[in-house]
Amino acid sequence: MTDLVSRYADLDAAEADWLHLLIGDWQVVSDLAFADLVLWLPTRDGDFVAIGQCRPSTGPTVHYDDIVGSHAPEGLRPQLELALTEVRPQRSREPRWFGSYAVREEAMPVVFNGRAIAVVARQTNLGGARTPSRLELNYVEVADDLMGMVGRGEFPVPNSATGSRRGAPRVGDGLIRLNSEGEVLYASPNALSCFHRLGVLGSLVGRSLIEVTTELIENKMPVDESMPLVVMGRAPWRTDIETRGVCLSLRAMPLTENGHRTGAALLCRDVTELRRRERELITKDATIREIHHRVKNNLQTVAALLRLQARRLESPEARAALEEAMRRVATIALVHETLSQTLDESLPFDDLVGRSLRLAADVASAGGQVRTVTTGSFGMVPAADATPLALVLTELVTNAVEHGLARTDGGTVEVSAERDGPLLRVVVSDDGAGIAAGAGAGTGLGTQIVSTLVTNELRGMIEWLPREGGGTQVVLEVTLREAR
Repeated sequence: MTDLVSRYADLDAAEADWLHLLIGDWQVVSDLAFADLVLWLPTRDGDFVAIGQCRPSTGPTVHYDDIVGSHAPEGLRPQLELALTEVRPQRSREPRWFGSYAVREEAMPVVFNGRAIAVVARQTNLGGARTPSRLELNYVEVADDLMGMVGRGEFPVPNSATGSRRGAPRVGDGLIRLNSEGEVLYASPNALSCFHRLGVLGSLVGRSLIEVTTELIENKMPVDESMPLVVMGRAPWRTDIETRGVCLSLRAMPLTENGHRTGAALLCRDVTELRRRERELITKDATIREIHHRVKNNLQTVAALLRLQARRLESPEARAALEEAMRRVATIALVHETLSQTLDESLPFDDLVGRSLRLAADVASAGGQVRTVTTGSFGMVPAADATPLALVLTELVTNAVEHGLARTDGGTVEVSAERDGPLLRVVVSDDGAGIAAGAGAGTGLGTQIVSTLVTNELRGMIEWLPREGGGTQVVLEVTLREAR
């Protein structure tokens, strides 16, 4: 839509945003009117182009094909021009035929700050015409009120809750019409069923909805501060009413005429099961975070025990082996610590790798001057890949410090990352003693751990090569799992 507006018209940012707001909230109007809505934008050369289209979920559509980007047909253009220039609705006297079915058309100007900037065409398929029911008549009357507000620049309301919000009611879920005093003029069968589940007995028509709702709310129950304004239809917001184990989602659409409130339409939906599942997910997320936190604590305890045991050993080889094991356990603990601080099962790996690599280099250098440099970005890494990847990088940096830089009394270890979707390429290089061409990997425990993790856990490839200018570089290529 933004591309079409900039290509065909000269609207300012505020006018374009108004059209975006209308499209974001006009599904309700389409469903209430049982009609297709098409947003026609006047072009610089005097034509009209369709920049938005909405089909009703309550009735048959007119346009089975997408018409966004097309120009207005000759038969519709005079009606659109009159609506735009006279700034008032235009209704065709005779239906227009689309193949085998007739369509009733109405053009309503879209007014913003007193000026018509576009036209909404309301097109109703008359192919299945029959005597409308009371529900359908009330639907259409509310749609007429909302379309009139569009023509006066009173709809959409900028701070209203749109249908994209989770749990926001739809037209078919339940509709209640209120007068200006908040009394119920009409309640659809689905809306009445929703309030019956809350404990309302009898009909709602003629009763004050705020009084009915107040009687249902149990004492000491938390209440949304916006609820009275929504229930009375005074504010275009959404709220939840939860009592007696049932939760209703309510959305109010105040109906106005020249700035004066004439009533309201309320959409309601029983979201009891949805809210229950949301609470279960929150509980599960909190449980998972607590598990990660406890695993981290347990691993830190194991690392501390290994450190104490290493201090009691006199054999340098045995002490070094326990210190390596302690470092690996600490790396895994760092991953779980990061996971315990987020609700996602993926984590920003750049922060984690910076901490773990500095720790590994400091421990392995034993007082030498070693600098670690990280370039590129790892992005978000799934938890299932984070632990093996962190272990692999820790081992590679440790090996680079212990074997590559030990004979040069310090140097630089650089970790470079390139990410392309699930594909990750990492190069760990040092400016140390280096290896001979074709020498490949060593035979130590750390190298064996790295090879096993890369092949079996990360489903990747790894290669040890001489670095240009001296030193060693290790190239790692893996395919990460999809983040959930």
